[in-house]
Amino acid sequence: MSAFGASSTNLNPNRSTEVLQPPTDSVSSLSFSPKANFLVATSWDNQVRCWEVTRSGTTIGTVPKASISHDQPVLCSTWKDDGTTVFSGGCDKQVKMWPLLSGGQPVTVAMHDAPVKELAWIPEMNLLVTGSLDKTLRYWDLRQQNPTWVQQLPERCYALTVRHPLMVVGTADRNLVVFNLQNPQAEFKRVVSPLKYQTRCLAAFPDQQGFLVGSIEGRVGVHHLDDSQSSKNFTFKCHRDGNDIYSVNSLNFHPIHHTFATAGSDGAFNFWDKDSKQRLKAMQRCNQPIPCSTFNNDGSIFAYADAEVKAKPRAATGSRK
Repeated sequence: MSAFGASSTNLNPNRSTEVLQPPTDSVSSLSFSPKANFLVATSWDNQVRCWEVTRSGTTIGTVPKASISHDQPVLCSTWKDDGTTVFSGGCDKQVKMWPLLSGGQPVTVAMHDAPVKELAWIPEMNLLVTGSLDKTLRYWDLRQQNPTWVQQLPERCYALTVRHPLMVVGTADRNLVVFNLQNPQAEFKRVVSPLKYQTRCLAAFPDQQGFLVGSIEGRVGVHHLDDSQSSKNFTFKCHRDGNDIYSVNSLNFHPIHHTFATAGSDGAFNFWDKDSKQRLKAMQRCNQPIPCSTFNNDGSIFAYADAEVKAKPRAATGSRK
């Protein structure tokens, strides 16, 4: 394993950079700081790690910065909007707040009755929201020990996306629960996924008018919330190879161009435009499934992990990613 541009051979088919000192087990989530090129990865090895990603032209380097431990595998992560703090949750049923930039020690700020599958920081409300396999969604004011609200879900939480005031939660049994965060204690709408198989990932539109949903059956749905826009809804197949069908594991909108990326268990990641219904670019397939991916805050770097455990930041090329 080596940094990009080193003398040893880079076996990645897209010549993506492998981070230094990668996790020792599969990566479960990736998240970039909203303020700088700090990349956090959570892993099944019970660790939360942070790297600084450096860029010089098209050459990318990584510097390991810090790490913390959970008692069990870590499943999800997010940053506070000021870029100072990381939240992580997982199979130990708790969420830790890590004041990363100040060098402080992590503290437990949220608890569930089953593994924490998803979380998001909502700066407009100054609240943390967590979704769990215990079939609840919980809102947390970090100044209080108990949740400010516990929202019952129809089933286990599998996916969550927030673009205030829109929040969408995907659960088992293909439920998609939509919330208007201006009234967070009531469901705004509940719809059955337009996809026939289990929900794997979600991404709210940048304009908050709808969302993307990906399933285990190599398919993505584009869904608008307003019934008058339903004629614009469609689904499309992806992450397939002949008769082999792979899960869509990650959906990420580009922060500037509002095109989006998909990553899947076929080891591929592709870039799409939902409005023109076109695939913009297909990257070379990696040898391992890709469980998660993310853009940095200005969309110039796309990071993804493969199931072989190495996170690989890649410089975004072109203007429509």
